[in-house]
Amino acid sequence: MTTDRANLRILYLQIRNDPVTRVEELQEFARHSQLNEKQFTILNVFDEPIFSSDCADAYDAVFVGGSSDASVLKPDQYPFIHPAKKLLKHCAEQSIPVFASCFGFQLGVEALGGIVIHDPQRMEMGIYPMQLTPAASEDQLFADIPDPFLVVSGHKERAIKLPPHTQLLAFTERCPYHAFKVMDKPFYGFQFHPEVDHHDLAARITRYQDRYLESDGALQSILDNLHPTPESNQLIQKFVDRILLQKR
Repeated sequence: MTTDRANLRILYLQIRNDPVTRVEELQEFARHSQLNEKQFTILNVFDEPIFSSDCADAYDAVFVGGSSDASVLKPDQYPFIHPAKKLLKHCAEQSIPVFASCFGFQLGVEALGGIVIHDPQRMEMGIYPMQLTPAASEDQLFADIPDPFLVVSGHKERAIKLPPHTQLLAFTERCPYHAFKVMDKPFYGFQFHPEVDHHDLAARITRYQDRYLESDGALQSILDNLHPTPESNQLIQKFVDRILLQKR
């Protein structure tokens, strides 16, 4: 494993079909990880839906982003679901570091033996206070984060059962499973969006309001309640520093 930040190579599993959000999400991951965009190799599953599970072996880590264009519960409609789940299972088995956000969280839950459901009644869309579990106090990424802390969250699907051999690290009132780590493995999943800050949220939700919001008033309510989410966004750099580079 490299100890030089500039030499890190990340496989970025991207599940975005919208060209604007494709560029935007890469910029977000690069900014908050303090890495250069050129250090990310993009595997966009809409362009390349079939890929081998060992394609991650040549990289220092795998990052997985969100999606407003697909559902983990519809593998017949989205042929990349099965290959993506196999890739994440392979990463867990081979101890390849994984940082999986939102849709990536749901892929990880399903790949490792948990359960995800469609539940729009418990939809989260906006900025929410995230609470920590006792296990978080001993975790490499969460140990020095205040409880609670603010995050950007946007989803209609959620986990109702985490995979075996994982630790629950964070939750909200509406969503009881929000962050997990595979025990003794460098594999993290986040239902919230550590890569998205409040400025990013304003642009994203305005672009996608027809997909998620029922009225213009709902959009304005979110825009009126924007707050910085520094502790959430710092999780990505902590993952690079503390997991990939093993620095405190």
